[in-house]
Amino acid sequence: MIKLIDLPKILDDRGNLSVIQEETNIPFKIHRVYWIYDVPGGEFRGSHALKETEEFIVAVSGSFDVILNDGKQERKISLNRSYFGLYVPKMTWRTLDNFSTNSLALVIASRTFSEDDYIRDFETFLNSVR
Repeated sequence: MIKLIDLPKILDDRGNLSVIQEETNIPFKIHRVYWIYDVPGGEFRGSHALKETEEFIVAVSGSFDVILNDGKQERKISLNRSYFGLYVPKMTWRTLDNFSTNSLALVIASRTFSEDDYIRDFETFLNSVR
């Protein structure tokens, strides 16, 4: 189930700190971490589904929208705080869009990269989930 997860926020006059721990804040073991940055205005990232990989997405800096589709409904979630993230289960179509200047999207994945895990055609995805 798609859900926003609050991360611990440790307040300090010298600067705040948040933490992500596998199988504690997020419901899977971490196998890959990547980040998306310097996205030109008007561009988007993603537009695919993953057959077996779960992801956790955080706007470490700036903001962006995540458009999600589970085959039944579409919803848009705006990420703009570094102390909460979005859990995206497998077999969910996702597109990241509307990046603000200097935004940084951190993506934590439950599996290592495999091109075979990707569904890059929306109609194929819809046929798979129906």
